[in-house]
Amino acid sequence: MSQYHQPVMLNESLEGLDLKADGVYVDVTFGGGGHSREIWNQLDAGHLIVFDQDKDALKNAQQFTEASAQADKKSSFTCIESNFRHLKKYLRFHGIEEVDGILADLGVSSHQFDEPERGFTTRAEGVLDMRMDQGVEKSAREVLNEYSEKDLIHLFSAYGEVKNARTLVREIENFRMNTEITTNNELKEIALKNAPKGREMKYLAQVFQAIRIEVNDEIEALKEFLTQAGEVLKKDGRLVVLSYHSLEDRPVKNFINKGNFKGTDEKDFYGNPIRVFDPVNRKPIVPTMAEINNNSRARSAKLRIGRKR
Repeated sequence: MSQYHQPVMLNESLEGLDLKADGVYVDVTFGGGGHSREIWNQLDAGHLIVFDQDKDALKNAQQFTEASAQADKKSSFTCIESNFRHLKKYLRFHGIEEVDGILADLGVSSHQFDEPERGFTTRAEGVLDMRMDQGVEKSAREVLNEYSEKDLIHLFSAYGEVKNARTLVREIENFRMNTEITTNNELKEIALKNAPKGREMKYLAQVFQAIRIEVNDEIEALKEFLTQAGEVLKKDGRLVVLSYHSLEDRPVKNFINKGNFKGTDEKDFYGNPIRVFDPVNRKPIVPTMAEINNNSRARSAKLRIGRKR
């Protein structure tokens, strides 16, 4: 499992969870199991629940399930095949009303980037897919070929922060007038015609990010998850979230610091702030230079921690 994905800010994440040996913890983004393995190692008579919607990640979880069953310890392990936006429903289905800590690593796993057929990467030829859950119908191919000009401009502007979204979409429309866009290399070819000189790779990353977010409804799913996390955590329970770009970090920051996604101060009749969490760290924790040198995908990571009020 260690080859699947190298966990980012592992020690900082575990410290943020403030682990108790007999506690109940949820890793809502199991992936390669890097964070979960270390949580599990510190539990004794505790319970670890993991979520993932990716079939490849669930194969890792199956190995983890088998290993945990053979482990000589009293802790229990539960794997749930679902998007974390359904956190509360599935915890209740398994008879769990409250938990001590929740971890979310919002990054796309190294494995997903390294598998060309998943369509996440700009580095190799692959089909336009980008689905985290390959059971859903809408893929990147449908988005690029079926969305209207207006909708494409919106998603590139909002989810990729692409400055020349209108020009990019005009190129997409010109291409799809003659044939469907079916591969990530075709998308790269279109995008590079509009990329600022010297910033081609960043521009490609923005374009691919925008489509991936739309395909997986990532921002709305994140907001639903954060709201539910506040409902299922015990008092003083910890929420630990790793984000990798401002579109993810902003709702996390606002919800932990302000109790809403607008980022505004809201108070009750007595002047007390209305929020679910107290921030443990006012500023995000970032990886050390040593970690970045060892794992370049950690470079943009930000870690925020909230304590349930």
